[in-house]
Amino acid sequence: MTNQPYGGGYGYGAQEPPRTPYQQPQSQPQAWPGQGYDDPYADQQHTQQWQGQTWETQMQPPVAAAEETSYLPPQGVAPVASAAPVHIPEPAPVAAAEPEPEYGPATLAGNARMTDAQRARAEGRSPVIEPGMQPAVLTAVLGLLLAGGAALGTYALLVPLVVLQGVTAAGWFRLNGMWPARQGIALGFLGALVADAAMLLSDRSPGVILGTLGVWVLLSLVLQLRSHADPDERMYGLMATVVAAALAIAAGGYLAADSDAVVVGAVAVAAATVVRALPVATAASVVIALAAAAGAGYAVGGMTSDGALLGAGAAVCALIGHRAASYDYPSRFVHFTAGVALPLAAAGPVVYTLGRMFG
Repeated sequence: MTNQPYGGGYGYGAQEPPRTPYQQPQSQPQAWPGQGYDDPYADQQHTQQWQGQTWETQMQPPVAAAEETSYLPPQGVAPVASAAPVHIPEPAPVAAAEPEPEYGPATLAGNARMTDAQRARAEGRSPVIEPGMQPAVLTAVLGLLLAGGAALGTYALLVPLVVLQGVTAAGWFRLNGMWPARQGIALGFLGALVADAAMLLSDRSPGVILGTLGVWVLLSLVLQLRSHADPDERMYGLMATVVAAALAIAAGGYLAADSDAVVVGAVAVAAATVVRALPVATAASVVIALAAAAGAGYAVGGMTSDGALLGAGAAVCALIGHRAASYDYPSRFVHFTAGVALPLAAAGPVVYTLGRMFG
């Protein structure tokens, strides 16, 4: 029951909506006692007109979001067609990608990323990294050992020479990206040992160097033909084996040369390599290195022009070997093998040739 009196135009039990200061209802006809309602819808002829916000618009609950009203069919039951839109949740934010690792050194297989050398070429930079001062110091030490061994005698020279030949074979294979390559390194080093032994037996005859080199080229060719690798890989391995053996055997020129020529040439190579590693522009360092080698040859060679020419010639070959060891972003191992040995090994034949020319 309600406390409102009977009548009032709102029907039995109706309650008048709350009024606001801006809402004024229109007057309604009064119902006389005993007067019934012939027309139950007569009250609708006098519809109230509300101005402003009505009670319905103020009290109406907010419309739920589409995500809350969307219909999702239960699992395992066929979905029922519905006109309501189906909400597809947005994917969760993807975590930030981790930074890419730095570009690694060049490899022969399995690395499809751009190498440091390729990146340098693409950016217009030089892909060459020189060995630096530490390998240059080791080259100088090994050169001084060769010079000291030559001054003491043949067998004293043989010890640092064998070290030079072994490091040359290993460094060349690593410089070409072939590691481990124990068979090729052992084959090249064995050729150098055979050439050394043949020179000792033949009273240091230089002809055995060419004979040994020819035999080792033929042996390398036969071994590569027996390989089951791909043709391109076999050709690549053949070239690396032949060059490694040639460089190691050619380093035996120090053993065939006159002791005085070995002293001059080894000291000149040591001086040129150290000067070349100084932090100077490339063109300037090359000129200064050649001048230093000629000066060292002049001083060690008895203050003669022949000593200066011998020193300069050995330095030219040493700088070529230094440049070969700097090719295409080599690794630190290459710097401490090929970077140490190639300058001295490349100068071996020139030391013998110029030593014979200048007496």
